[in-house]
Amino acid sequence: MGRKNVSFGKKEVQAKNEKKRKDKEQKRLDRKQQTRDGNNLDDMIAYVDQYGNITSTPPDLTQKEEINVEDIAIGVPRNVVSDVDEKIRKGVVTFFDNSKKFGFIKDTANGQDIFVHVNGLLESVTENDKVTFEITKGLKGFNAINVKIDRDITNAQQ
Repeated sequence: MGRKNVSFGKKEVQAKNEKKRKDKEQKRLDRKQQTRDGNNLDDMIAYVDQYGNITSTPPDLTQKEEINVEDIAIGVPRNVVSDVDEKIRKGVVTFFDNSKKFGFIKDTANGQDIFVHVNGLLESVTENDKVTFEITKGLKGFNAINVKIDRDITNAQQ
């Protein structure tokens, strides 16, 4: 009978595939041998130091600092009113648009900009007027209501 028709290219491909299979088996055996030779869990652990860097040495427990869980702030709240007890506040109108009927007042106590709508005005105001007002919580933040021109400051300046 005749020889099997196997071309040179097919023989090469078969030899290459056989070599890959043997290499893969050898790597598997090497990994298995290394785990037996001492590569245990302690060699694979990484530690994070106090600055957030990854190190191979464990942290010094004598320098451990106790942290109170209540002191941890996840996020910074916007527009926090610090003095809730103080009902009537003082500020300066930094912007007011009569055509759009809104503006902003800068609180003199904490420098916070507070939204004011024409419905919250007791008398008409213009920019740079010194005013007194109260704060309420609106949909998008704090709103100024009962806004009126501060007569004590304007009389003292004259």
